[in-house]
Amino acid sequence: MKHKFTLLIYTENHIGLLNRISIIFTRHKINIESLNTSPAMEKNLHSFVITIFATWQQAEHLRKLIEKQVEVFKAFLYEEKDVIAMEVALFKISLKGIGPHNVLEQLIRQSSARIITVEPEFLVVEKTGTQNDIHEFLEKLSMFDIREFIQSGRVVVTRPMGKLTEYLANLERQEEQ
Repeated sequence: MKHKFTLLIYTENHIGLLNRISIIFTRHKINIESLNTSPAMEKNLHSFVITIFATWQQAEHLRKLIEKQVEVFKAFLYEEKDVIAMEVALFKISLKGIGPHNVLEQLIRQSSARIITVEPEFLVVEKTGTQNDIHEFLEKLSMFDIREFIQSGRVVVTRPMGKLTEYLANLERQEEQ
């Protein structure tokens, strides 16, 4: 049975690596649901956060294939219960025909969202939360004229305690022996 999995991959930042990683998913006919790349806390490392729907066996197989890439230091596979995940969404809402502003403002406050900017013709609202939180907020906003909507890939921290620097140091010690 397919479940949502998060792959957390630590790599060097090399041109073409993202392409090679995405080809692995294509070859195995697994769709990437969400992708986020950014510099990692550790110097000279980048992190990839990739969300997929797959069986455990498929996800583990993909993890192993990704880890074989030369520039990949380590790829971790997590189930939903093992990560704390958030996403960010921006909503551009037209101010034409909006009616009483207090209805929109109240909805924004109740949803723990915030107004980023107000322009003469529109305002931009930011909502941070889980994917479900964002889609519930989008549904609540459906009574307004939403001109644009964009949602980020997921960012995660893991529940298991540990530091990547400790893992990498242990890896170096094992290679020296």
